[in-house]
Amino acid sequence: MHVGLVILPTDRWHEARHQWAWADDAGFHAAWTYDHIRWGGMPDGPWHAAVPVLAAAATVTTRVRLGTLVATPNFRHPVTLAREALALDDISGGRFDLGVGPGSDGFDASVLGQEPWSPAQRLDRFADFLEVLRPIVEGDARARRTASTEHYAAHEAPSTPGALQSPLPLTVAAGGAKGLRLVARHARQWVTIGPTGAVERTPDTILRAVRAQRDQLDAACAAEARDPATVGKVLLWMPAEPAIDSADQFEELAAAYAELGFDQIVLHHPDQTGPFGGSTAAFETIAALHAG
Repeated sequence: MHVGLVILPTDRWHEARHQWAWADDAGFHAAWTYDHIRWGGMPDGPWHAAVPVLAAAATVTTRVRLGTLVATPNFRHPVTLAREALALDDISGGRFDLGVGPGSDGFDASVLGQEPWSPAQRLDRFADFLEVLRPIVEGDARARRTASTEHYAAHEAPSTPGALQSPLPLTVAAGGAKGLRLVARHARQWVTIGPTGAVERTPDTILRAVRAQRDQLDAACAAEARDPATVGKVLLWMPAEPAIDSADQFEELAAAYAELGFDQIVLHHPDQTGPFGGSTAAFETIAALHAG
C-alpha cells in the first residue's frame, strides 16, 4: 500500500517549502494539493494557487510524486490545464499526477460569475473536459488537438514538448455510476472519498460506500472491455474520520482497503492549520514502512 499526503496550499512559501521537503524525505509516495480558488474547509483562510505551488514543490523535492487533487471545470479550461500539466511534468522530471474531477457547488462554482451547475450538468461538462484534455496531455510533441464538444473547443492545441511520462497519468475523482464510467474510459487512477452528501462519515459507512463504488467500477470497466486491475485505486481519508495517531491504526485501515484492491491511501499533513490532526511521528513511521 502506497501512502500519499495532502499539503494544503495555505502557508507562505518560506514555510511551505519545508512541508514538501519533509514529505519527500519521509518517504511518502505522493504529495498532493487541493486546486481551488477558495476552499470550504477554510473559507476565510489564506490559500495559494495549486499550479505555481506544485512547480515550486518540484524544485525542493527529488522523488515524491506531485499532483492536483483535484482540478475541475469550475474554473479550469481543458486546454490551459493540459498545458500547465505538461509543464509540471517537465519541471518535476516526470513525477506529476494530474488529478481531475467534476467539481462541486462550493465557492469555486460561482467565482467566475457563472451560476452553479447542477450535478448532472457538472458531469456532462466533465465528460467533455476529459475528451479535450486527455489527447493533449497524452499526445506526442508533434500532436495538435482540434475538437469541438458541447461545452469546450480546441483549435490545434499543441502537445509540445510532450510529457516525459508515457502517458502522463490521469487520476479521476468519481463516486457515482456515470463518473465511474469516465474513470473506466480515461483514468490511470481512480480517487474516492467514499460517501458524499448527508451520510454520516464513520469507518464502517465509508468502507461500505467504497466497496459499492468499487463494484460499480468493475462493471464500468467490463463495459469498456478494460481489466479493472489496470485502474489504480486511491482513497482520500477525509477529516470527518478519526485522525491517524499510530502506525497500527493505519495498518488496520490499509488492510481493509487493500482487500478491495486499493493501492494508495492519502492522509493530510498533520502539522498544518486546518480540520485534520494526526501524529507527525506516526506519519513518519507509516511513510517509512510503506516507502518504495
